[in-house]
Amino acid sequence: MYSFFVIFFVIYGAANLYIGWRGWQALGQLLPDGSAQLYWLTLTFFALSYFASRAGAKWLPETITTLLTYAGVFWMAVIYYGFLLVLLVDIIRLLDRAIPLLPMTLKQHPEWTGVTVLILLTCILAYGFWNARHTIINRYDITIAKNAGNLTNLHAVAVSDIHLGDIIGADRLEELVESINQLQPDIVLLPGDIIEAELQPFIAQNMGAVLRRLNPPLGVYAVLGNHEYIGGEQDGIIAALEQAGVKVLRDSKVIINDSLVVAGRDERSRNRYAGGSRAPLSSILAGINPAMPVLLLDHQPLDLDESRLQGVDLQLSGHTHRGQMYPNHLITSAIFEIDWGYLKKDSLQVIVSCGYGTWGPPIRTGNQPELLDIHITFNGK
Repeated sequence: MYSFFVIFFVIYGAANLYIGWRGWQALGQLLPDGSAQLYWLTLTFFALSYFASRAGAKWLPETITTLLTYAGVFWMAVIYYGFLLVLLVDIIRLLDRAIPLLPMTLKQHPEWTGVTVLILLTCILAYGFWNARHTIINRYDITIAKNAGNLTNLHAVAVSDIHLGDIIGADRLEELVESINQLQPDIVLLPGDIIEAELQPFIAQNMGAVLRRLNPPLGVYAVLGNHEYIGGEQDGIIAALEQAGVKVLRDSKVIINDSLVVAGRDERSRNRYAGGSRAPLSSILAGINPAMPVLLLDHQPLDLDESRLQGVDLQLSGHTHRGQMYPNHLITSAIFEIDWGYLKKDSLQVIVSCGYGTWGPPIRTGNQPELLDIHITFNGK
C-alpha cells in the first residue's frame, strides 16, 4: 500500500511539473511581466488542494473542504488530459525535426499552440462534465434455467459505484432514486462503492432520507466496495445504510420468498484497508438448495471461475467505471476479463456496470453513467 502511494505521488508530481513547465513555455509570454511566481503558486495550490481537503476533513469548515475537493478533482482531469495533449504536441515536434511537418509561422509562435491546447482541454472537460450528469438506462434480458418457486419473472434494477460524498451529493441521489422508482423494480441491488470513503457528507446532506424513498417490494440489497473501506469508516457506513433501508450483505445471503438466493461478498481488497480476508464463496452459499437461482453481488468482477464453480447464476459487479475517462478503458479491459457489459461462462452470467457516479473528477469521457434494468425469466425444466 505504501509503495502504491509513493509511485502515485511521484507520477502525479512529475506530471504537474511537466505540464507547468510546458505551459509556461507556451503561454508565459502572454502573461504580465513578473507573473512567474504567481503562476507556479497557483499551479501548486490546485495540485495540492485535493490532498489538503482530505487531510483537513476533520477540522476545516465543510465549505472549505468542499471547495478544495472540487478544485483538486478538476485539476486531476486538467493534468490528465493536459499531459496527453502536451505529450502529443511534443511527439509531433520531435517528428518535425526529422521530417518537416509544421509551417514556419507556427514554429515562430508557440503561443498559438498553447492557446489551441487550452481550448481543446476546455472543450474536453466541459463535455466530460456534461456527460457525467446524463444517465442512461441499459436493459438486460436474462434467462436462468432454474425454477424460482412462485416467481416466474424478476425485475431488478442494479446501480454500482454511486460514490456519494462531496461531489456526488443529495441532488444526484434524488435524481437516481426518482429514476429507479419510475422503473418500478421488484428488487434493487447495489454492488458496492455506494459511499465515497467518508460518512460525514452522507449524514450532513441527509442522504439516508433520500435512500429510504426506494420502495421495491422485495427490498434493497448492497455490498461494500473498496471506497467504503478506504476511509476506515465501514462499520459506520453499514449502520447508516441499514438505517436507510438498505440491507448490506457482508459475506452473507438472504433467501427471498423461499424462491431465490441473493448473496453478497465482502470487498476483495478489505485486507489492504481493514485486515482479514473475505470468506470463500463456498461457505457463503453452504446449505442452500442447489435448485434455487443464485444472484451474487461482488464489487470487483474478479474470481469469476469461483462463482461459476459454486453454481452462481447471475453475478452483478462494478468497480471498473470502464476507465471513466478515455482512453482508460484500454487499461481496465486488460486487467479484467470483463470490464463492462455482459459475459456468459457456462451457466454463470455476469453483468458489469460502468457505474452511476465518478471517482475523482466528476467527468466521464469514455462512457455514460448507467442504471441496469434487468429483466430475469426463470425457466427451469
